[in-house]
Amino acid sequence: MALTLYYHPIASFCWKALIALYETNTPFEPLLVDLGDPASRDAFARIWPPAKFPVLHDPSTGLLEPESSIIIEYLAQHHPGSATLLPADPDQAREVRMHDRFFDGYVQAPMQKIVGDRIRPADQKDPFGVAEAHQTLELAYGMIEARIADGQWLMGDAFTMADCAAAPALYYANRVHPLEPKHPQAAAYLKRLHERPSFARVFAEAQPLMHNFPE
Repeated sequence: MALTLYYHPIASFCWKALIALYETNTPFEPLLVDLGDPASRDAFARIWPPAKFPVLHDPSTGLLEPESSIIIEYLAQHHPGSATLLPADPDQAREVRMHDRFFDGYVQAPMQKIVGDRIRPADQKDPFGVAEAHQTLELAYGMIEARIADGQWLMGDAFTMADCAAAPALYYANRVHPLEPKHPQAAAYLKRLHERPSFARVFAEAQPLMHNFPE
């Protein structure tokens, strides 16, 4: 039986897991969860009570793995595919994990704060929190700009879990706090990510529902 991924096509953390699955050519069954549908949400919550995706189910072990980084780690350990997203060298693997946490904490989190505020009722807006989120993104962009080199991935020539994390984080962050013109290297890196077949596939599959993104 194939792995099952509980996900939503436009959820940024789901993109991260999907990129890893496509990079490694790992067979899986995608199971779309619609949190706006009470029946779909309740069924998912019975499987994973926080009702946050992505979640991976492995029928061969019965294990349920939540959180995108944990899913990628689990795949590397139990279902190694055609690509290696975590280096064998412990020091390099730790650096990959550091970049992964950086993009989740300093790009994804403030981006989601800005997006979430857009759909709040008018009397519950948080302009101070949104301003802080923009400041965090600007700081993160500067760090990415200094890190990334022409034509490279975060770890040089190797595409890793860190790049899986960077792709959705930067795509959505760029929509709420543009990279250009101040951060041309980071913008060029995002372009390379867009051209990566795994991310291009995830992005294409999301298009039918992308109109739901709050502009």
